[in-house]
Amino acid sequence: MKVLDLQCSQGHVFEGWFGSEADFQQQHSSGLLQCPVCACAQIEKRLSAPRLNLGAAPPPQAPATASSSASSASAAAPMPSAVPAAQDKLHALQAAWLRMSRHIAQHTQDVGTHFAEQALGMHRGELEEKPIRGQATPEEAQQLLEEGVPVLPLALPKTSTETLQ
Repeated sequence: MKVLDLQCSQGHVFEGWFGSEADFQQQHSSGLLQCPVCACAQIEKRLSAPRLNLGAAPPPQAPATASSSASSASAAAPMPSAVPAAQDKLHALQAAWLRMSRHIAQHTQDVGTHFAEQALGMHRGELEEKPIRGQATPEEAQQLLEEGVPVLPLALPKTSTETLQ
């Protein structure tokens, strides 16, 4: 099993699991790989360090002494790089966005291009209220806002409605 760090042309980073390098190459060349955030098909491998589990025991830790001060301990510790911290924040934001988009997709009904008419019907009390999502033209969205219907444009990734494997 190969676990690869991948990145789309929009800068979203994600992980892909493949049976072999040949499986990755075949899926990549066939256009089967897509970013789970934006569905972009322009995917590249990133540098990643393999984790080798050789069964070795972890290196022994130096025992702490009562005379060592916090300042000397922190001075001896290596400074973490800002780049990994920024990447960790980016990954956390991407993961939160995916969780939220999946939650929205699972708890709303997709009414497609009938969004404006259904939202307006619910607002006027003509239809039973329910959580919906769909598409509206800019003109329809403007009409909904003028009628007092709260709408929020949201670009949900295609993968929001799919089960991840």
